[in-house]
Amino acid sequence: MRSEFDFIHHIKKSYGLGRIGDDCAVLPKSEEKDILMTADMLVEDIDFRLEWTTPEFLGHKALAVSLSDIAAMAGRPNFAMLSLGVPEELWKGDFLDRFYAGWNSLAREFEVELVGGDVSRVPEKMVIDSIVLGEVERGRAIPRSGARPGDKIYLTGSVGGAAGGLKLLESGARIDQGLDRSVRGLIERQLRPLPRLDVSGHLRASALIDLSDGLSSDLGHICEASGVGAVIYAEQVPIDVRLDSIFSSPDKKLHLALDGGEDFELLFTMDSKKNLPAEFTDLTCIGEITANVGKIELIRDGVASELKPKGFQHFRSN
Repeated sequence: MRSEFDFIHHIKKSYGLGRIGDDCAVLPKSEEKDILMTADMLVEDIDFRLEWTTPEFLGHKALAVSLSDIAAMAGRPNFAMLSLGVPEELWKGDFLDRFYAGWNSLAREFEVELVGGDVSRVPEKMVIDSIVLGEVERGRAIPRSGARPGDKIYLTGSVGGAAGGLKLLESGARIDQGLDRSVRGLIERQLRPLPRLDVSGHLRASALIDLSDGLSSDLGHICEASGVGAVIYAEQVPIDVRLDSIFSSPDKKLHLALDGGEDFELLFTMDSKKNLPAEFTDLTCIGEITANVGKIELIRDGVASELKPKGFQHFRSN
């Protein structure tokens, strides 16, 4: 069975859709600006579970995933459209009011205006369709395809926390329980992610992507788009320290960091001669781009192994 990425590549090739392939579509606006446009769909029991979250957190996340796409192109968000498929039982209570309160709280933080959308009844499961428009200086959007051999590979923040939060939710932990601070922080990392719009516009990156599918998969997307390979050093990957409170196994924590996804941090490559923005202290070099096309190596304790993409896929290839 083909994956969703295989399907996208097939459609792109079959119909000559040259603008597809990055976190956002980049469209001309003026001599000074380009438009960024992104769309995300969240489906109940696939992308979220109502018993795990709150309406406010779900509204927040519905917008955050799209804002992260804008950050992944080094842009700024402006406008949003939101369409919802709502089961009748959710329509009857205060769920939607609380959902929009969470959505609007994040929108106000980044000065995003809701300009339209749609609401429809669905038989059982809630569906969320989020569209965000932003802008970037003309020709300054950073694609996935610009990585070159010798570039350094960097991460913002830490990784693995959202996946750790998911594991806790799967084991029965809930956000409304009296939780240890680290446990609650991991669950919020999963349910209420923060897009890295604070740093994205300051990066002099050659390639850029947000970590939604997982480090192993998203680095694979950069390598494929750029026609390069990569080497990653396990000891340099910034693993969320809060995982120490629930996982003792270094292997488990590294797995969550490499393959877990949904941290919505930024993964970027940069010419080794360029300097990182000094005002941000949470940028970590984790490896470098190589000329070994399509091959990603993980160096751990001096031993090299192939790092295969094991992040989330809706339809996994056989």
